[in-house]
Amino acid sequence: MEKLLAARRAGEQGVLAFYEHRIGCICRNPRLMLLPMDDHLAHRGDGIFESMKWVDGRVYQLDAHIERMQRSAKGLYLAPPCPWERVRDIALEVARAAETENGMLRVLMGRGPGGFGIDPAECPVSSLYVVAYRFKPMPEELYEKGLTAFRSSIPAKPGYMARMKNANYIPNVLMRREATERGMNLPLAFDDNDFLAEGATENVALVDTEGRLVIPEFTNALTGTTIMRAVELLKDEMPIVFQRVREDDLYRAREVLMLGTTGDCVGVVRFEGQPIHDVRPGPVARRIRDLLRQDIKDCGIPLR
Repeated sequence: MEKLLAARRAGEQGVLAFYEHRIGCICRNPRLMLLPMDDHLAHRGDGIFESMKWVDGRVYQLDAHIERMQRSAKGLYLAPPCPWERVRDIALEVARAAETENGMLRVLMGRGPGGFGIDPAECPVSSLYVVAYRFKPMPEELYEKGLTAFRSSIPAKPGYMARMKNANYIPNVLMRREATERGMNLPLAFDDNDFLAEGATENVALVDTEGRLVIPEFTNALTGTTIMRAVELLKDEMPIVFQRVREDDLYRAREVLMLGTTGDCVGVVRFEGQPIHDVRPGPVARRIRDLLRQDIKDCGIPLR
């Protein structure tokens, strides 16, 4: 224990509070934040997770994230170690324990400890971990100048994998590495039929020449909580369609948008080095961001 407490870990300053269900309490010392090595979540990626934020003391889209986590759990034949209502309560308790006005929550559910094979039967009880950590908002300058995007060499995940937010994120990791190597912001994955799927951790949409918000079908992509909330907030202001999108559609678009939990909505101004429209974030990107920011104030769950 003395060695454990003395051992530094990278990023420990970002950890605010965490919870493990086996122990049933919240801790704020990041050097005690451990994951059992025999949890299939650790050595097989057999688990699911959700990430959400709180801003100005209000947790955003908690229920939408919990609902999606339930769908992901069903896809993995995974049951939580406690009722779903308790999972929700624990998430709020951990966020409160962080004692900050802004932060991020990561809720992870694994097959649980029990062995080093692949058989789920090794694990008698599933695992639940909740971590609160510091929120690093996207720099404001990126909203002003926009993002650069490219076609990733990493293909979109198979549909059954993409549609649940599972802990096997190797393709996403490789996409992010590729973006760093190419000096661009947003890698975009395409499926075997050459249709746009999603970014490394974000959904993508576009505004076409008819002024419609076009969202790629979620065939090989995760149904994003942010993009679906944006649809709900924007549905009375402009036409919205879900359809397959090819690479050429991005070049013809009036706007290309990135939507996700951390950044809300950001305009993409170049794809593969080529300009999108007038190479500036457009009015729809700004409008969606404004709507989402106001929605946090109106609908976020107060921590206190």
